[in-house]
Amino acid sequence: MAAVSALFSGCNMPTKPSTEMTEPYPESRYDSSDVKTYFGEAVADPYGWLEDDRSEETGQWVAAQNAVTQDYLGRIPYRQALRDRLTALWNYEKIGAPFVEGAYTYEYYNDGLQSQYVLRRYETLKYDFHAKPEVFLDPNTFSEDGTTSLGGLTFSPDGSLVAYQISEGGSDWRKVIVMDAVSKVILEDTLVDVKFSGLSWRGNEGFYYSSYDKPKGASELSAMTNQHKLYFHALGTAQKEDKLIFGGSETPRRYVGGSVTEDGRYLVVTAAVSTTGNELYLQDLEKGDKGSLTLVAEGFDKEYGVVTSENGQIFIQTNDGAPNNRIMVAQGIQHKSEWKELIPEGEFPMSVGSGAGRLYVSTMEHAVSKMDEYAYDGRHIQTIELPGVGSVGGFGGKRLAEQLYFTFTNAITPSAIYTYVPGEEMEAGVIELFRASAIDFDPSQYESEQVFYTSTDGTKIPMTISYKKGLQKNGKNPTILYGYGGFNISLTPSFSTSYTVWMEQGGILAIPNIRGGGEYGEAWHVAGTQMQKKNVFEDFESAAQYLIDEGYTSSPYLALSGGSNGGLLVGAVMTRKPDLAAVAFPAVGVMDMLRYHTFTAGAGWAYDYGTAEDSPEMFAYLMSYSPVHNVVEGTCYPATMVTTADHDDRVVPAHSFKFAAELQAKQGCGTPTLIRIETNAGHGAGKPTAMVIEEAIDKFAFALWNMGFAKLPNP
Repeated sequence: MAAVSALFSGCNMPTKPSTEMTEPYPESRYDSSDVKTYFGEAVADPYGWLEDDRSEETGQWVAAQNAVTQDYLGRIPYRQALRDRLTALWNYEKIGAPFVEGAYTYEYYNDGLQSQYVLRRYETLKYDFHAKPEVFLDPNTFSEDGTTSLGGLTFSPDGSLVAYQISEGGSDWRKVIVMDAVSKVILEDTLVDVKFSGLSWRGNEGFYYSSYDKPKGASELSAMTNQHKLYFHALGTAQKEDKLIFGGSETPRRYVGGSVTEDGRYLVVTAAVSTTGNELYLQDLEKGDKGSLTLVAEGFDKEYGVVTSENGQIFIQTNDGAPNNRIMVAQGIQHKSEWKELIPEGEFPMSVGSGAGRLYVSTMEHAVSKMDEYAYDGRHIQTIELPGVGSVGGFGGKRLAEQLYFTFTNAITPSAIYTYVPGEEMEAGVIELFRASAIDFDPSQYESEQVFYTSTDGTKIPMTISYKKGLQKNGKNPTILYGYGGFNISLTPSFSTSYTVWMEQGGILAIPNIRGGGEYGEAWHVAGTQMQKKNVFEDFESAAQYLIDEGYTSSPYLALSGGSNGGLLVGAVMTRKPDLAAVAFPAVGVMDMLRYHTFTAGAGWAYDYGTAEDSPEMFAYLMSYSPVHNVVEGTCYPATMVTTADHDDRVVPAHSFKFAAELQAKQGCGTPTLIRIETNAGHGAGKPTAMVIEEAIDKFAFALWNMGFAKLPNP
C-alpha cells in the first residue's frame, strides 16, 4: 500500500476525528396533512411527497442531500488513499468460463477497470488460450458513462441468432435487440418495455419473453406493476403483433416466466403471485398448435422448476412434500400426482443442475457446498471432491457437452474456474483448475472461520467471520456485520474484492446465516416471514452480541450493513437497538412497511412480509418495526449513511428518502445521518466499475471515521 504510506508519512493528525455534523441538513418539508388510515388508525406520512420521483421538489432535495453527504465525506483525509488502493486491487484481468454457441466459443472479459464486461469469442470450437478473440458485444459502447449494461442474452439452439437485453441506468425495464450472431447485423426493431424476463428461443422462429403493461400517467420507476404476461415474439414481426401466451386479465399473475427445454420439446411456464411458490404449466411443442398449455402443478404455496428433459422424461425440482427439495420425474406431460420421486430429500437443502448427460445435486450443509453426481435414472455416481470448503457455482451445461465448468470460492479464496470431465458409464470424473484469479491477494495471510451462536429464542445460527491473521480479540477491531435474512436467499461464503481492503485495515467481516434465508430449507425461510419476521432481527442482534462478547469487537467499532431486504434489516435493528453499533449502512432498503406493496412489484413480497391491509394484527406487527415509523425524537442513532439510487424501480428510493428525512429531523445527537443517492443507477445490477469502487470506499471511509480512526489503522 505504497500510496497509503506516502499519504500519511509525516502527518500530524489528531488522535480522534471530529465526526459530528457541522453543516445543517437540507430542509425536508414536513406535511402534517398527509395521513393514511389503517383499520381506523391514522398514521402520519409527513414525507410522503418524496414518493413522487418526478417532481422538481424531490429532485432539488436529492441534489441538496448529495451535496451535504459529499461535503462530509470530503472531510475524511484517507478517502483518496482507500480509493487508490481499491482501484489498484480491482485492476486485474477477469475472464469468465467459456461457453459454446454454434461455431463459436464465447467468454466474458474485463481488462481490469472497464465499466462493463465485454463478450468476446473465438472462431473455432477448440478453445485456445493463444487464439486472438473477436469482440462480439461491448456494453462499454452502449453509453458514454458506462451506465447502460447488458442485462442477459440468449442464443438460438444452433447459435446463429442472439437476443440480448440492455438496461439503461440500472432500471429493471429492459430493451431487447435481435442480431444475426454470425454477421453481428441487427435484424429488426428493438423490443421495448420488457421487465423481469428471461429470453428463450423456440428453434429459430422467435423467442418467449415476459413483461408488464407500461404504467400510463404515472412514474414508470415507482408505479405498481401487477399483471405479468408471457409473449412469443416471431422473428421479423412487429412487437405489437407478439402473441400473448399466458397472463393478463384472464389469468392474472404477478410473475410469469417461460422457457423451452434444451431438447426443444417442451414449453415450461411458471406463474406466481408472490416471490415464493408457483404454478407449473407444460406444453408439448412437437404437437404444434394441438399441444395445449397444461396445468401440471397447481397452487402457489410450493415451488416447481423444470431442470431438464430427456427422451420425453421431464426432471423437476420441488419442495412439495420436501422442504429441503427433492427431484421428481414425469413421463411426458403428467399431473404432479403422477410424478415419481427420483432423488429424495436430504437433511440439508438441495438444488439441481444438469449437463453432459448427468444430474448434479448441490447440497448446502451449514451454508457450505457439497456436490453429488447422478445418472438420469437416479443412480448415485459419486460425491465430487471439491477444491476446498466454500461455495460452488456452475456444474451445468448442454446435454451433449464433453466437459463442464464450475467456480469455487470462499471468503478468503478468490473465485477460480475449474473444468469437470464426467467419467464413462458410472465412473468418477476428473476435476482440473482451468483459470485461477489474477487478483493480487494472498489468502495465506487471512483466516475465515465458521462459528455457531445462540439467538434470543435458543436457535443455533451459523456465522462466517473473516479477518487478517494476527487479530487480537481486544474489542477494538473495526467490524462490518452484514446480513440479509429473507426471500429464501442464502448467504454462502464468497470472496469480495472490496472487502479485501477492509480486512487489510484490520477489519473483520462477519456474515451470519439468519432466519428468513434458505440456508436450512423452506422451514428456515418461513421462520423469518410475516408474524415471525422479528426472528430475523433478533438473530442479527444476537450475532452482534456474540462478536462483542467474544472480544472480536465492541459497539464503538461495529457497523451494521445490508441491502434491499437487508436494508430493512439494518433499519429495523438500528431503530430497535440504537446503541448496538456505531455505524449503520441501510442500502436500497424496504423502509416503509405500510406502503411497500403499493410500488412497482412490491405486492409480490407479501409472502415474506404480509401487508398493512391484511388484518389489524398484521398492520400492528408491521407498524411495530417499520423503520420509517419507529424513529424516535431525541434518540441518538448510529452514524448512518443510507444508500439508494434514483433509477431503483425494484425498491423505490422513496423508502430511503423518507427514512433519511425522519432520521435527520429526530436525531438526538451530532452523529451524522446522511443519504448517498447514486444518479443514473438502479437496485445494484449493471453498475459500472467506477461506481462500485466509489460506493465501497465511501462506505469504508465513513465507517472508520465514525469509529474514531483519524488515520488508517494499517497505513
